[in-house]
Amino acid sequence: MTHNPFGPEITGDDIIDTLSFFDGWEDRYKYIIDLGRELLPMDDGKKDDAHLVRGCQSQVWIDANVEEGRLWFETDSDAFIVKGLLAIVLAAYNGKTPEDILAFDIEDYFRRLDLLSHLSPTRGNGLRAMVQHIRTVAERHAALNHLSGP
Repeated sequence: MTHNPFGPEITGDDIIDTLSFFDGWEDRYKYIIDLGRELLPMDDGKKDDAHLVRGCQSQVWIDANVEEGRLWFETDSDAFIVKGLLAIVLAAYNGKTPEDILAFDIEDYFRRLDLLSHLSPTRGNGLRAMVQHIRTVAERHAALNHLSGP
């Protein structure tokens, strides 16, 4: 799998730092949309019901792969701002172990980004649906790791 730039190279802290340079939310939205443009394209064959995230206003697809105990996510959406939100989520979760994903305080991350107060309620619900989907994948893999442990 070819890894996208989010996770090891672009971290959540990088995004928080960059967003803090912008004075207004119009510029921050532009930056978030630009982050979404940096996502690698998702294979069209994965844009199906099995990868569709329920609870999002836009169509969102997420696929997960495990390499050396770390989860790597491939994502896409039909909306530019949502692709940017996916990039923000991937910066927090991509390339992490299932246990690290489950331990990560995503609410604090969103608070530090000052993100949720600037999204419509439906976008905020969609963002939470994306996070819950990823956490569910991490829970499943953590349980598998526990069962196959020493």
